[in-house]
Amino acid sequence: MSGVLATQAYMNFFHVHGRYRQGAITGAMAGGSFFGTLASSFIADKMSRKTSIQVAAVIWIIGSIFQTAANGISMLVIGRAVAGIGAGIASAMVPVYQAEIAPKEIRGRVVALQQWAITWGILIQYYIQYGASFVDGGPNNPDQSTLAFRIPWGVQIFPAMLLAIGMFFVPYSPRWLAGQDRWEEAIRVLANLHGHGDIGHPKVLAQYREIEEAMTFEREAGGSAFKALTRPRMFSRVVLTVSIQMWSQLCGMNVMMYYIVYMMQAAGVHNILLTASIQYILNVALTLPAVLFIDTWGRRPSLLYGALSMMTLLFAVGAISAAYGIPNPRTDPKYNAISWLIVDNPSASRAVVACSYLFVCTFALTWGPTSWCYPSEIFPTGIRAKAVSLATASNWAWNCALAFAVPTLFEAINWKMYIVFALFNLCAAVHVFLTVRETKGKTLEEMDDIFESGRPAWRGVARGSRLDRLQRDIAEGNVKVKVRLRPKRYEEL
Repeated sequence: MSGVLATQAYMNFFHVHGRYRQGAITGAMAGGSFFGTLASSFIADKMSRKTSIQVAAVIWIIGSIFQTAANGISMLVIGRAVAGIGAGIASAMVPVYQAEIAPKEIRGRVVALQQWAITWGILIQYYIQYGASFVDGGPNNPDQSTLAFRIPWGVQIFPAMLLAIGMFFVPYSPRWLAGQDRWEEAIRVLANLHGHGDIGHPKVLAQYREIEEAMTFEREAGGSAFKALTRPRMFSRVVLTVSIQMWSQLCGMNVMMYYIVYMMQAAGVHNILLTASIQYILNVALTLPAVLFIDTWGRRPSLLYGALSMMTLLFAVGAISAAYGIPNPRTDPKYNAISWLIVDNPSASRAVVACSYLFVCTFALTWGPTSWCYPSEIFPTGIRAKAVSLATASNWAWNCALAFAVPTLFEAINWKMYIVFALFNLCAAVHVFLTVRETKGKTLEEMDDIFESGRPAWRGVARGSRLDRLQRDIAEGNVKVKVRLRPKRYEEL
């Protein structure tokens, strides 16, 4: 969206004047995503994780068609809302699917790949928008063709088509299969993922037994309905993941990505689209180290130090803007969306741009991947989809609220907005320190042990994994595992 905001084609065709119209257009996708995430668990639990992702792709295609053919703001908002439903389903269920098929040693890396793919998508789409902005004489031509925004919105259809088709060639989640009592399929998927096709491999048998024991416990506790999320042992985790997704929006990244054009205008930058594009490159580049090392440095340090670093950078941007900016004199209609400008001070402008780049780098290294990884890890299989859908709904609800609020904040409180988001990061850091427990190197079935150990979050968790010990016992012949290869028939391996 950000790449078309400054084009004459967009402004003249949709007549987006005033703080609320653009907020409604931008927020429509987040609003649709909110409802999509709430519906996602029903689709994923009934039809499977992978089918829910295919459904999301089809809905996205429909929404993209509406956007591309938009004949006014109403149709554009409807298209973005429909596409948002698809985005909401996918954003909730992709991490769940990844977490359920990945080995514990690289689970964070696998889930973080989703965030890296998202940053690539944002970068590619931004440059498609940037290239399309030069249609018919460039973004400043008052007679620019609507192709300047229809081309990038139409291109969105093709990645969704690839996703919908590609999902036919990946396996079902073994934990979802186990939840459907399709145990033979579950162990064969585990064997293909973790044992080179050998169902007798110790690691496969150890995972199978852990999943079976966890499923038995969940069913005895009646733990697959939404009411299970309200029980004390789970409710605190629900609040934690909902809060993490809330903080991931309130950290200020929403401002940097959706309204970077406004931010660059306020900083007095002239080549706005090109300067803003650099942060998209940094977002891609700096997410890669997080993908590679999230299972080494862990989830808790990423969230804690990330929040503190982003807080510092936002305070810096606010201070520079306050010290060197002036109220908008309203002499240029291009700057009507903002009320505060840095004029004729290249050093201050460069400092603001540098801080915004460092902010994006920090988010990409820390909260970007980790805020999606953590909620998908810490719940039992029977309620994982439901809990993650609520957490992701929190993300999109705040995303939607900020989409409406940020244009108003830019106009009403200008540089003070950065101070507000800096304080949000301070609150997030305190919350993380007190409540977030480390999950790296643990299986999904070990999360109950971590969260019910009675140890304060800042004391850390015991090293090692129960799965490794069980795998060793199976390899040494000390433990035998009964595998359900057919209904009511077991084979001891």
